[in-house]
Amino acid sequence: MTETPPPVRLERRGRAAWLTLDRPEAANALNRPTLDLLRSHLAALREDDATWVVVFTGAGDKAFCAGADLKERRGFTEEQVADFVRTIRATMDDVAALPQPTVAALNGVAFGGGMELALACDLRVADPRARMGLTETSLGIIPGAGGCVRLPRLVGLARAKELILLARRLDAEEALGLGLLHRLSAPGDVVDAAEEMVEELLRNAPLALRAAKAAVDGSLDLPLAEALELEAACYARIVPTEDRLEALAAFAEKRPPRFRGR
Repeated sequence: MTETPPPVRLERRGRAAWLTLDRPEAANALNRPTLDLLRSHLAALREDDATWVVVFTGAGDKAFCAGADLKERRGFTEEQVADFVRTIRATMDDVAALPQPTVAALNGVAFGGGMELALACDLRVADPRARMGLTETSLGIIPGAGGCVRLPRLVGLARAKELILLARRLDAEEALGLGLLHRLSAPGDVVDAAEEMVEELLRNAPLALRAAKAAVDGSLDLPLAEALELEAACYARIVPTEDRLEALAAFAEKRPPRFRGR
C-alpha cells in the first residue's frame, strides 16, 4: 500500500528551514491535518537556534495555498467550524510569532487563509503569474485568521476595506504596487528569488535579525515612549553577543563578517 505523503514538508537548506504545503491536488488548501502538522513544525522551529530563516511555499506551480479546505468544512457542524477557525487563527499567530525572519514564496494563487498565511510572514516574494486576495466575503464569511487585522497595517485602512469588502482578487503587479509584496520573481523562478532573499538575510547577524523583528512587531501597539523602551531593551540583548564584536572586527579588517548566532 502506498503511504500518503505528509501534507507539510520540512526541508533544511543550510541555516534556512523550508516549509512546503504539499497538497497540490487540493491547491494546497488548509485542512485540519495540515494545520496540526504545520503547528507542530512551527513549535519545533521556534526553539531551534540553528534555524536563522523560515520560508513558506506551496507544492506545484499553480497554488501557494487556496485557503481553507471547503470540502472538509462542508461536513462540519457549527462547533467544528468554530474550532477550525480557532485553529487556523492560532496557526497564523504561530507563524507571526516565530522569532526568525520569515519569507512567503508565493508560487501560485493565495486566497483566503492562504493570503493570511502570507500576511503573517515578514517578507513576501511572488511569481508574476500569482493571484491573491482575501475573498471570504464572497463565501459568506470574513477573514478570520488575522486578515482583517494584518492587511490594514500593511496597506492602510481604506485600501484594506476595499480589498476585503469587495473580495478583490489582485494580480502580482497590483499586489506589489500596494506593498503587499516585496519582490516579483521571473516566471517560474519564485523559489530561486526566495533563496536570493534568504541569502541576503543570512549575511546579517541572526540574533540581530531576531531582536530587530521583536522590536518592530512588539512596538506596533505601544505608546511612543514604551515603544522606544522596547527598542532599547532589544538593542541591549545584542550588545554582549559575539556576533556584534565579530562585525566590528570584520569592518576593521575589511572583510565580510562570519556570524555564528552567538
